Amino acid sequence: QVQLVESGGGLVQAGDSLRLSCVVSGLTFSTKSVGWFRQAPGKGREFVALIGYSGSTYYADSVKGRLTVSRDNARNTAYLQMNILRPEDTAVYYCASQLRGSMYDSAQWRYWGQGAQVTVSS
Repeated sequence: QVQLVESGGGLVQAGDSLRLSCVVSGLTFSTKSVGWFRQAPGKGREFVALIGYSGSTYYADSVKGRLTVSRDNARNTAYLQMNILRPEDTAVYYCASQLRGSMYDSAQWRYWGQGAQVTVSS
């Protein structure tokens, strides 16, 4: 059974930092890409970042320079380090794995975590 479990969300002030974790089980983690998406109230699920199995990374333009994705294959865990947070970063953040097509399309990811709420106050 595949599970993705996120943690690390919370309420912070603008300019603060948070780190989200995504623990993956039931997959050979070291051979899988992990994607991060977010969904703000009333909006669709938006691509944020991806880390490939080789460690290559990709970011949405809106988060470049502020968010960093990484992975620890020994712990089957991916991380999303978020710095200089802004109120517009407020959303539920999801990790995903098992990519079948375009990384930007949420429908191309097979497995999802339950989501972690990140709220940034101004």
